Amino acid sequence: MPKYKHIFFDLDHTLWDYDANATASLNELYATHGLDRYGQFLPEQMVATFFEVNYELWELYNAHKIGKEDIRSLRFPRIFEKMQVPLALLPNGFEDEYVALCPTKSKTFPHAHDILTYLGNKYELHIITNGFNTIQKCKLESADLAKFFSKVVTSESSQARKPHPKIFEFAFQLTGASAQDSLMIGDNLTSDIAGARNVNMDYIWFNPSNQKTKLEIQQEVMNLLSLRDLL
Repeated sequence: MPKYKHIFFDLDHTLWDYDANATASLNELYATHGLDRYGQFLPEQMVATFFEVNYELWELYNAHKIGKEDIRSLRFPRIFEKMQVPLALLPNGFEDEYVALCPTKSKTFPHAHDILTYLGNKYELHIITNGFNTIQKCKLESADLAKFFSKVVTSESSQARKPHPKIFEFAFQLTGASAQDSLMIGDNLTSDIAGARNVNMDYIWFNPSNQKTKLEIQQEVMNLLSLRDLL
């Protein structure tokens, strides 16, 4: 593998364990609001439905079909609708509480700090994420990840979303990097990997659940610590 100067990481589902942190937050809010008293649904059902709806909304967001505020206004009403629970039982401000709580959770994927310490001694590290400025900043600080990264590029700051080339071009301009001396590491084939390919940038697919794909992949790891063998 050629030498690089810059490594760009995705954040959610690559370093910051979105699923674990969202699950912890939802269970906490379920208990805080005593939602068990209604006897309508279990926390496990709410969590499962959350991931289903959240995935659908983020796919629409990444395709520029809805905006940031649409995610927040639609998410929990759709969750309760899918669970066939009356919307009257959705606590006021539940979305705001979730948005405030979840980024404060600190669980990362195994060996995240170890591999970032290792790579940080060899490369300039940056984040490129389709998330929002304040939320991603909170996640990085809560999980003690912020110290590893020189620059953090979001869809909000760049006014573009992976896989669009514009967000990568914005990142290159901000960091002084180029596609030729940079590497992208991320979990999402349709945003991280497709985005890197769109600008002719090398990439490593982080695939912890061993997903199958028909795409021809440059490099793939199932564990972050395996990056040592490639970099």
